[in-house]
Amino acid sequence: MRLYLTIHVDHEGGNVSAHTTTLVGSALSDPYLSFSAGLNGLAGPLHGLANQEVLTYLFEMRKKCKEAGVDMTNRAALSAALEKFTWDLLNSKRVVPGYGHAVLRKTDPRYSCQRDFASRNFPNDELFLLVDTVYSIMPDILTKHGKTKNPFPNVDAHSGVLLQHYGLTQQDYYTVLFGVSRQLGVLSGLVWDRLQGRPIERPKSVTSEWLFKKFNV
Repeated sequence: MRLYLTIHVDHEGGNVSAHTTTLVGSALSDPYLSFSAGLNGLAGPLHGLANQEVLTYLFEMRKKCKEAGVDMTNRAALSAALEKFTWDLLNSKRVVPGYGHAVLRKTDPRYSCQRDFASRNFPNDELFLLVDTVYSIMPDILTKHGKTKNPFPNVDAHSGVLLQHYGLTQQDYYTVLFGVSRQLGVLSGLVWDRLQGRPIERPKSVTSEWLFKKFNV
């Protein structure tokens, strides 16, 4: 839990939940209300629910492998099966959840922290063997596919595996855990905002004339 809470703190504002908390807090709203607004953003499938999307994908891959009679402890056989199933997935116009990031262009350091932890503490866990094998083949597959700017995993590609291993299998609570961690960062940031007397945030407004000139319409 120390690892999980530490790597999900994130207070800089470069994501939906952190920025929403900062935005609402800039109106001098109560910190509780500001963070509540942030959690509403955290509950979206493209943000806080992302690790659940990854688990759905991993469970699907595990089921396919077992139906095909693949030995989950045989890395070579598992790699071959997962490569086939992944291409089937991509060719059906679906995406591989947990891979790609709007900012990062390498493996998310938070993913690496979790991978190292799992390697030390439960190297033979079935889900870990699965996610680690996916990691060994996925960057090459996505590079060949050519539709993903960053073919490397982000933090969500691994976190659900750790939670599942330690018995936290009720996925409805994952956003709660995420929120417990995130509040440590965003509310500390809110304190600094108040100390610095930062002004209320306002979105930039432009006229139609400005748009026409900007885009030469």
